[in-house]
Amino acid sequence: MSRRTHATIPCLGVLCALVLAVPTAFAQPPDAALKEEVKQRLGKVEQSLDDWDVGGARRELAEVEKRVPSELEPLKYFQGRVAFEEGQYEDAVTLLEGANIEDKPGSYLRLAKDTRAIVKDHQRAESEHFIFFYPKGKEEVLVPYALETLEAIHRALAEDLGWTPPGKVRVEVVNNARELSRVSTLTEKQIRTTGTIAICKFNKLMVTSPKAVARGYDWQDTLAHEYVHLVVSQLSHNTVPIWLHEGLAKFLESRWRGKGGLAMTPSTQALLGKRVKEDKLIPFEKMHPSIAMLPTAEDAATAFAEVFYAIDYIHGTKGTAGLRTLLQELKAGQPDKKAVEAATGMPFPLFEKTWLSYVKKQPFPQELVPRDDRVVLKEDAKGAQKDSEKKGREISFGGFSEVTEVPARKFAHLGEVLRERNRVKAAAEEYARAHKLVGDKYESVSNKFALALLELRRLDEAESVLRGSLRMHPGSPSTNVHL
Repeated sequence: MSRRTHATIPCLGVLCALVLAVPTAFAQPPDAALKEEVKQRLGKVEQSLDDWDVGGARRELAEVEKRVPSELEPLKYFQGRVAFEEGQYEDAVTLLEGANIEDKPGSYLRLAKDTRAIVKDHQRAESEHFIFFYPKGKEEVLVPYALETLEAIHRALAEDLGWTPPGKVRVEVVNNARELSRVSTLTEKQIRTTGTIAICKFNKLMVTSPKAVARGYDWQDTLAHEYVHLVVSQLSHNTVPIWLHEGLAKFLESRWRGKGGLAMTPSTQALLGKRVKEDKLIPFEKMHPSIAMLPTAEDAATAFAEVFYAIDYIHGTKGTAGLRTLLQELKAGQPDKKAVEAATGMPFPLFEKTWLSYVKKQPFPQELVPRDDRVVLKEDAKGAQKDSEKKGREISFGGFSEVTEVPARKFAHLGEVLRERNRVKAAAEEYARAHKLVGDKYESVSNKFALALLELRRLDEAESVLRGSLRMHPGSPSTNVHL
């Protein structure tokens, strides 16, 4: 599961500083008209950056550079900002230092320094539309799959939304949550609380290496998810509110591998069904400025499910034309409610009512399914046995702790005892009893049952058990490996 933020760095008053700095920068009294023109152009540079239009910012900046001395601090500040967004971190640090920007947490200078330090030794791979930066080592295995995924979502969104970013999109892989915090505006606490694993900001995609997560994560969907954010931000000039932003990204993230709307897992559906029944949905307006800043991971997962179904409903009734209309209206300056009305052809209160009715009609699992899409960082998985360290036949007695049905847990535990003692046939019978009680609800029960069946060479039965588990837990690494 991926998350993002719209959190911004406070304005440093550079345009106000320009008013004072320009008169002393010229050898002779400046022309008032020129001074006003420069001020307006720098205002356009800042606006272009806010609109995610780095090319426009660079063009305006080039005009300013012709008109003022190169040592002017406000000029250096914006040159540093643009260099940072273009991935020129060495230049960004030099320019921002020249602009006398304070080196403190959250400042552009600190961001540029930290990002430079983190990616300075990264390897680089390119495709037609992307540049992929990754740490030396294991991450090299990601490269062909990452570029294939990115190019696929690039083609899909060109078809669906009619927009492709200018130039090549920069993608940076970081090692862990600590590094993700340093290259973004999120704190480590926010990242851990909500399971944030990737961010689209500063004209690039930033993603955490799968090796940082105890059981890995759906990193290809995550890459696609963040790319959707980039396209939506650029296409709309950054006018899309967070609830629609996240809804679009969650709905479209599966387009690299098929149609939209494939990303909702049964466990998240079950959680949404629980919150609907309890009347504890998250209002759209409370998702601002970022879903990543909601109090708990369950709140964040609920919010993602809500906005997913909002876009799913719009797409289901109006198709991609509805999505394009939504973005065009927002780009034109319409508020979110008016844009939704234009896209759906109904008043916003009626949209909310029909959306909620649509959500309630979803085939929610009858009981809460253990969430398998939670991001658990390795350093937070205390006492957990890493998959890479498992030996032999993967005997483990702590693997059924999530099974709340006591009889099923006892049967599964007995099966594990028998399997450890090479009583595989007897073990399979105990696992079968546990599986009969809980079905596909727990991937631990299904996988241990399947492993026993594999040892008995009952391959068709093992395959059936594993495929049943995948329907309930589609992202399970161990189930896919065993299958």
